[in-house]
Amino acid sequence: MEDYLEMIYRKSINEGYTRISILAECLNVQPSSATKMVQKLTKLGCIDYKKYGLVKLTNKGKSIGEFLLNRHKIIENFFQIIGVEDELLVNIELMEHNITKDALYKIKRLNNFFKDNKEVRERFLEYKNR
Repeated sequence: MEDYLEMIYRKSINEGYTRISILAECLNVQPSSATKMVQKLTKLGCIDYKKYGLVKLTNKGKSIGEFLLNRHKIIENFFQIIGVEDELLVNIELMEHNITKDALYKIKRLNNFFKDNKEVRERFLEYKNR
């Protein structure tokens, strides 16, 4: 469900909506599967959707989608900082669905620390590659 909300949020940023066909393509699922999840998210009050219509986030959906995309970016940035390259998206997916808000906050702080202290990051990368 989180993957759907995050993708709907991503695709809605510019135009304010997306479509089932676009959502299905981006998530590599059948349109019928995307439709079922969109209907479920509609019942939960996260999106507005009418059959064959546009998929639009409610305020609740926007808030959750923004959090999910931000979480994804924080974890992706962390993996990039520490030099994870193999199966980056797989690792991000595994971590983002199992991380606590506290751990996410601390990773964000660590990302900012490395951003503000580039020499420390360089030393870490040298150490890692020994």
